Amino acid sequence: MQVSRTHEEAARPTVPIPADQASYLIATAARAPSVHNTQPWLFRVGEDSIELHADVLRKLRADPLGREMLISCGAALFGLRLAVRSLGYLPVVKLLPDPAHLRLLARVRLGAVAPMTALERRMLEALPHRHTHRGPFAPGPLPDGLVPGLQHDALAEGAELVLVDQAIAYRKLADIADAVSRRQDLDPAAREEVRRWSRDLGDPAHDGVPATAFPAHADRGPGRLAQRDFDLGRGLGLLPASGPPPAATAVLITRDDGRADWLRAGQALHRLLARAAGSWVFASLHTQPLEAEVTRDLIRERLALPGAPQMLLQLGLAHTAHATARRPPADLIEP
Repeated sequence: MQVSRTHEEAARPTVPIPADQASYLIATAARAPSVHNTQPWLFRVGEDSIELHADVLRKLRADPLGREMLISCGAALFGLRLAVRSLGYLPVVKLLPDPAHLRLLARVRLGAVAPMTALERRMLEALPHRHTHRGPFAPGPLPDGLVPGLQHDALAEGAELVLVDQAIAYRKLADIADAVSRRQDLDPAAREEVRRWSRDLGDPAHDGVPATAFPAHADRGPGRLAQRDFDLGRGLGLLPASGPPPAATAVLITRDDGRADWLRAGQALHRLLARAAGSWVFASLHTQPLEAEVTRDLIRERLALPGAPQMLLQLGLAHTAHATARRPPADLIEP
């Protein structure tokens, strides 16, 4: 699959960014998942490149190093790469191209001409209905062959998707997630941040988590990891709180735990979520237990993971989707 590689070239002929496609490219990139739907990215469109910048004003207070922000931006980078593929070019990507400018995360150019593959097209078509799933899943197993495909996607992006398929390992993970969730649910600063990024029905905001995307009660059914309480007792959430368990639990890991690894994790995350959404399989994403480095280290040790955990996922079938709002491209373009 052509989008599987991040191409880097020292010297190459310049291919201009089509002026009439810049908004499309950025709108497609902006369909990426992000923590609390903060959409912490900005883009700068040049004559022959598009730069991805971190919007640090949208970084969560619980994310002082910007790990979750960069994972989110990495997801947007994959979306941009996929959009470039839809124009018939291979994306040429340079991660962290200027160490003196930490907000500049990637520079993307148009490379060689190559037609989009069928799998890439299915992923692109799935982006409008891909969503973070906080409600109940439909009963049933994942489609045959999907999990190996998702694991291939992670590997192709420099990450690894590890299934938590043993009862003892799952119980260890669930116990850690429960303890972190209880502690953070009592933290006034954490509650205020959740309140800032949750939206009532009818709120015109183009970011944040809408009431259609979270339950009114944080109760969870069997096999579900503790979820962040976006309702906070306000009775806003419109999703059912319980239902059939997810079909699979997994941890997305990277070899190391630095800025480039966080960007790779985001690209891997969006790539595998797009493939899954093409089969109407969605994921609940659990970031609470991974906010603190000490907890990430604990999960790595307890589950004997061969790398740093970057995201916890629970996957299952769902047959309805509520698209979450996105900021328009004009708001995302820096001069």
